Order: sequence, then structure tokens, then C-alpha cells
Amino acid sequence: MTFPRYAPDLVPGTVTLVGGGPGDPGLLTLAGFEAVRQADVILYDRLAPTAVLDEAPEAQKIRVGKVPGGEYVPQERINELLVAHARAGERVVRLKGGDSFVFGRGGEEWQACAAAGVPVRIIPGVTSSVAGPELAGIPLTHRHMVQGFTVVSGHVAPGDSRSELDWGQLARCGTTLVILMGVAHIQQISADLMAGGLTADTPVAVIRQASLPDQSVLTSTLAEVADAMARSGVRPPAITVVGDVAGLDLDHTEAADRTPSDH
Repeated sequence: MTFPRYAPDLVPGTVTLVGGGPGDPGLLTLAGFEAVRQADVILYDRLAPTAVLDEAPEAQKIRVGKVPGGEYVPQERINELLVAHARAGERVVRLKGGDSFVFGRGGEEWQACAAAGVPVRIIPGVTSSVAGPELAGIPLTHRHMVQGFTVVSGHVAPGDSRSELDWGQLARCGTTLVILMGVAHIQQISADLMAGGLTADTPVAVIRQASLPDQSVLTSTLAEVADAMARSGVRPPAITVVGDVAGLDLDHTEAADRTPSDH
């Protein structure tokens, strides 16, 4: 099998940003898998598919994960390591969970390497913001129900001066809302979404460990999800889906009739 455009032929002195997918190694792309096998140095996150590291037995593996309230490697240090190993003539792979450019700080790492004169390439990954709901049987778009979806970070609490989101506006956008990193602030997020116009009975689904053997899905409503998560002991990381599709049962819902004008 060949990769006409994304053939992973790693060059010494370069950095390759590899999106590792939602967790199961089988969801790492073929190009990403081959890049890992060729690497001299692999900097990996805790959410990356770490089982694939066994495919690079000679490579140096450096864990640079961030654990809420625990292990933490500053982004500046990660940037320094990428540049230093590339300048040493090594083939560097930066292995992340999901996709490097969806809340993965891949853009920042690219900028740091570019500023240091280090060439960068990107191998896209399957983003957990789409794969997580999909693996839970939740389509983010569904004909006659919703025509789009919005992905946001809930890492910064609503009302915090650092927040760049208008949760009231998000409530009125009419799309499925996918919230990453929102566990700690789910009560305030829910309150702001209801204040913005979403009804208290809006379906919500919370997916943990997407694609892994212990994947779990909690279903609730916007008014009750914070309490339900607390009772169930939901801890980060988790993907929260807000909208009618979160309450859709694909196994027991009649398929929509298709007409020639439908898309």
C-alpha cells in the first residue's frame, strides 16, 4: 500500500505532528502508524494511543502529558524538546490524542518549530470531538433534525475573564454542541446554556474513554446533567454532547424518508 501524498518518509532534523485518534490504536491512521515506526524520538501525550509505541522499540519515548491537578509539562518545555531533538538531527514525532489542530496545541508547536527553523509536517488524526459521539451512536448531524455542529472547549469557566465564548450565543446557534474539557464547569455551562434559551429537557450525553474497552455513556438533560455526572463520578476527560441528537436512539428510530431533492 502506498501513500501518494502523505507517505511517511521522515527526514532527520524534522518534526512530524501526528494525530493519534480517540484512543484505540486501530483508529490511528496508516500514515500516523508508519511515522511512529520511523521515529527516533516520540513525544507523546497521555491521551495518545500509547500501545502503538511498541512499534518503535528503538525510539526514545518522552511522556509530556498534562493531567488535571497532577502531572504537567509546560508547553514551553515541550516546544524546547521538539526543537532540541530536531536540531540534533533526529526524526521527531509528536504523538497526540485526537487531532493535533483541535485543542491539541499543534498550531503553537508548529509556530515554535518554524521560529527555530525546524521543518514541520502534519499527519491529521481522527478527532475525538466527532469520533467520541459517533462511537456512542450519536450522529452530530441528522437530516430533519440538525444541520450542523459546533465544537468548543469548556476548560475555561463561563464568566471567567479568560473566556472567549458567549454561551448564550452558542445556545441560540441551532447546532449540536460538542464540549471538550468541560467536566469541571458543567454546572455553570448548563446554567448559561439554559439562560441563553435552551430548554431544561434538552438531551445531553457524556462520553468517557471513547473507543476504549471501558467506554461509557451517560445520558441526561441539561437541567440534570451536572448532578447525574456527580452521582456517577464522571471525571475528565469526557466529551459532552448537547442537543436533540444526544437523545436519539438509532436502533429504534424510524429512518427519514428520502426524496430526490434531499441532500
